[in-house]
Amino acid sequence: MNQEIKDLIEISRFYGSKKDFVIAGGGNTSFKDNSTIWIKASGYPLAELTEAGLVALNREKLHVIAAKSYDEDQVKREEQVKIDLFKCIIDPSQNIRPSVETSLHELIRYKFVVHLHPSLVNGVLCSRSAKSFINQHFGEKVLFVQYTDPGYTLFKKLEKEILIYREKFQGDPRIIFLENHGVFAGADSTSEIKDIYKEIISTIEKQITPISDNEQLPYNPLLHKVLPVIRILLSDGKSTVIRYRHNTLISKYYTNQQEFHKISLPLIPDIIVYCKSRFLYIEHSSTAEKIIDSFKNQLPRFMNEYGYLPKVVIIKDMGVFAIGETCSAAETTLDVYEDLIRICHYALQCGGIKFLSPEQVAFIDQWEVENYRRKITTQDNSNNRHANKIAIVTGGAQGFGAGIAEALCRLSINVVIADLNEEAGNNLVSRLMTEKSSGKAIFVRTDVSDPESVREMIASTVSEFGGLDIMISNAGILKAGGLDEMEPDVFSKVTGINYNGYYYCTKYASEVMKLQNLEKQGYFTDIIQINSKSGLRGSNRNFAYSGAKFGGIGLTQSFAMELAPYRIKVNSICPGNFYEGPLWSDPQNGLFVQYLNTGKVPGAKTIEDVRKYYEEQVPMKRGCRLDDVVKALLYIIDQEYETGQAVPVTGGQVMLG
Repeated sequence: MNQEIKDLIEISRFYGSKKDFVIAGGGNTSFKDNSTIWIKASGYPLAELTEAGLVALNREKLHVIAAKSYDEDQVKREEQVKIDLFKCIIDPSQNIRPSVETSLHELIRYKFVVHLHPSLVNGVLCSRSAKSFINQHFGEKVLFVQYTDPGYTLFKKLEKEILIYREKFQGDPRIIFLENHGVFAGADSTSEIKDIYKEIISTIEKQITPISDNEQLPYNPLLHKVLPVIRILLSDGKSTVIRYRHNTLISKYYTNQQEFHKISLPLIPDIIVYCKSRFLYIEHSSTAEKIIDSFKNQLPRFMNEYGYLPKVVIIKDMGVFAIGETCSAAETTLDVYEDLIRICHYALQCGGIKFLSPEQVAFIDQWEVENYRRKITTQDNSNNRHANKIAIVTGGAQGFGAGIAEALCRLSINVVIADLNEEAGNNLVSRLMTEKSSGKAIFVRTDVSDPESVREMIASTVSEFGGLDIMISNAGILKAGGLDEMEPDVFSKVTGINYNGYYYCTKYASEVMKLQNLEKQGYFTDIIQINSKSGLRGSNRNFAYSGAKFGGIGLTQSFAMELAPYRIKVNSICPGNFYEGPLWSDPQNGLFVQYLNTGKVPGAKTIEDVRKYYEEQVPMKRGCRLDDVVKALLYIIDQEYETGQAVPVTGGQVMLG
């Protein structure tokens, strides 16, 4: 890799990592020598750019596009230009697509070209006074181009303007401002590019007050009853996620219809790509019922008028809510919409807001290039029916719980890992987030024996993702001992976690699930208890654990009958002994040690004696494994007819009659 390419990647990442300069993987960068231009590929974010995300094109072949005549029909013309652009690629085996702005970058004679969408700059460029502001504060040495549909049309417009500029100034402009779009900076080194952008920002900051005190505002508990309903009504047959944002900037524009109107239409192409062109506003927000009623009344009208479900919902006194098929998609939508608010805020300081026209919006919305960008930035989960569901796993930081959480993440399910062990939980989240998955994992510290802690766990899940589909009550504790050894406080602790905890999880999880399931016929959710073979058969000198697990199956059957009308399936999984997990193998407190010390296994003198004794009791001659439990778990979630069941996963050690 030569130094110029390294410089290109460095400056791409430098600006790509700054939301004030570029949002949602937008913007573009390039470097050219005498024969070749390297440009960022379409759909590759600047912040993560590597050499693999650059497309090298033959400059001489690119000149053919500039000289060639194309069809007058806009759609046909853009397709013809795309085909010719692909012919310029030096190594087609890369199988990546060059930016549609490649010809623009080629047109500018400087070695480096960096095209960004800084919020502050776009505040000027999306204002009614954009041209006069640029002329007054930057002078005639910069080039200002009025809004033109992107693609070939913009290229020809810019080509004409640059030719006029060259004739007048005997060179190319270092700065090109595109109305309602962004800014191009050109130079022969990346250090000069950075100086140019510093000059642009400092010049505008002298005239416009930057946003500096944008404080986060609290999550309103009313949303606990609102978001699950909105999520399901906007699901469109797929599992969706809701992400929200609430800060002092947003609060300036949600107070009434008049203020909302200022942030109600798109200003730049990226807004249309990621947020669509219309947004749903709810003004009556004093109660959860008023919010839901307003939403239900507006939604059919919105769909009839615009033909699509809203991706952005603004609720007075609550914030902005983005709906996406994945967490990252919803977060991107939030970023882009908040950028719209920033741009509007700045434009109001420059003489007022200039929105894109309906015709300009329609072109962007239907443009094949932007549809490609949407597609390439979205992970394909079409063959995964569980993708983007929302699950909680209690006791999820270690043992079976950690394994279940990891298995769900690999299925692109969003997972809340609930546990008392903060260090283990956060470490697991960090590891899971390095794996390729559209699902997101978070840790919530939870004591399942405390009903308030469980309630807060459910509330955290709703505020993070918008709802709940799968509640896995896995947290458990085992203290072995006979009647002579077991003290009442130990018995109460075992029961509080293994039995009461399951009740608390079901009670508060079902509240959210009912809200969702009542809004959509055929929508099923699951509450699953990870029980034990000790819940199917008594366990000698282990009555506290076994009794709680027996009781758990009674709860499962009872909950199943009560919740069936809401299409909430309630089942238990009863694994055999998981010898590899800490419950059995922990050298200090594991069951092997406990059973050896309490003499539960006659004649056993070592831990291996205890292990062998238990393995010999299993017809399949081994302990239960994580995969065995996950297969049972997925079966329970997949099927829609069984509820109230205790599914044994014991290798034949316990056989139901």
